[in-house]
Amino acid sequence: MTLAADRAAALDGAEAVWCLVTADRAVEAARQCAPHLPAGCLWLDANSCSPGAKRVSAEVIEAAGGRCVDVAIMAPVHPRLHRTPMLIAGPHAAAAAGLLSDLDMSAEIAGDAVGDASAVKMIRSVMIKGIEALTAECLLAARRAGVDGRVLGSLVASDPGTDWPRRAAYNLERMMVHGGRRAAEMREVAATLDELGMPSGLATATAQWQDRIGQLALPAGPDDLAARSDAILARLAGRDDQG
Repeated sequence: MTLAADRAAALDGAEAVWCLVTADRAVEAARQCAPHLPAGCLWLDANSCSPGAKRVSAEVIEAAGGRCVDVAIMAPVHPRLHRTPMLIAGPHAAAAAGLLSDLDMSAEIAGDAVGDASAVKMIRSVMIKGIEALTAECLLAARRAGVDGRVLGSLVASDPGTDWPRRAAYNLERMMVHGGRRAAEMREVAATLDELGMPSGLATATAQWQDRIGQLALPAGPDDLAARSDAILARLAGRDDQG
């Protein structure tokens, strides 16, 4: 791998470029890189952005002679790495599909318009990351109240198909390690819902929970719900004392 000194050097002669930044910087990245893109270069916008933000980036890239592809990464990259499922969309999706197939990557065309792939990812995140936030609000409160065993027992009784302690520990790990990035994505989810004329209150509250836990900068530690809950509650209490 070669590190370039600037954007112009990094993009010189490129046939395809992956754009992977935090969701709130995706359009800015497109604007900064567009002047340096070779004609016909595929701009693979794999950021967790609203369809509207993807369309703005596409306008910038296309105006500069590039070809923008809406890419949605649909699962954690570990452990599948380059085989992680992706959705791609836009007028250049077929060209991107060929490239990604040559790289042994797993991509499915979701539509012929930029935004079709990201809409799936954004709306799905209402549920996935919303459940993470609900996990934090419910089970951290239960732990602090000393009734977490009974609350978990009740959840298991209501939904015996879910291993609630294991799933809850995983949800907290996602927030502890990736909360900042997930909060940025959930703000884009709220923007997606706004674009659709739908209420976005839950998405906004989810972003706040993701931010709150991510900003604690805690290691995930052992794969144990009680240990993770105690670590988060101790750090939250410390912040409350300082505030």
